[in-house]
Amino acid sequence: MITKAQFDTEIELIIANAIREDVGDGDHSSLACIPNSATGKAKLLVKDEGILAGVDFAKKVFNYVDPEMQVEVLIEDGSKVKYGDIAFYVSGSSQSILKAERLVLNAMQRMSAIATKTNQFVQLLEGTGTKILDTRKTTPGIRALEKWAVKIGGGVNHRFALYDMIMLKDNHIDFAGGITNAIKKTKKYLKDTNRDLKIIVEARDLDEIKEILKTPGVYRILIDNFNYEDTRKAVELIGDTCLTESSGGINEKTVRKYAECGVDFISSGALTHSVYNLDLSLKAV
Repeated sequence: MITKAQFDTEIELIIANAIREDVGDGDHSSLACIPNSATGKAKLLVKDEGILAGVDFAKKVFNYVDPEMQVEVLIEDGSKVKYGDIAFYVSGSSQSILKAERLVLNAMQRMSAIATKTNQFVQLLEGTGTKILDTRKTTPGIRALEKWAVKIGGGVNHRFALYDMIMLKDNHIDFAGGITNAIKKTKKYLKDTNRDLKIIVEARDLDEIKEILKTPGVYRILIDNFNYEDTRKAVELIGDTCLTESSGGINEKTVRKYAECGVDFISSGALTHSVYNLDLSLKAV
């Protein structure tokens, strides 16, 4: 997984690029009618129900735009919220508040939606010992935000990107000439390049599970698009050799049944690619 320093850098880049994109050479709407010396206060109003996420990110945005702005947090990330709740107050330069407003709202609405959906999966898995994972099916440019939201919702981050974990999927296996070749070539590559990366291998059927198990050094087997019966058989075959992960169209109706097959993890791209933004608003007070 990526380090905290790498993650912090990603967040800084997201903020800088978003402000560049939105503000350009100036927020002329505010500059035109609000004096530079004007100060004000605004509240983050919740107009929906779910899990709040992005408060800490909002603080970073306000600080980037204007370090003089003050944020009074009333509700922390990961808390359940309902219509009418006030998450925080921000005070300072009126122009600065307006400059940061849209980025804060866009990010918090999406992050809260992801945290809410993730938490629904977490609740459905309660008592099974299975953990819910995100994937790389994220919005280009803001992956760090979306994976942050998954953690706030109680989920677990999969690899962050292509560089922090090896994942041999069907196309890698086919291009490499089969599972055994793919694993052996990968282990040699890691040794030759002096890299310490965990290896996950995707299996499309029980025969591929058996083949993977013949080559040691695999961290986790991805049991992809299996039915319940074959998932149970795969878990029995793998035993304690390595960790197990189910994936492939798993949703709220099926997630617990797959967990009851005994897998360690279930991954779902829907956590980040199929959510509806929570309704939040920043209002002057």
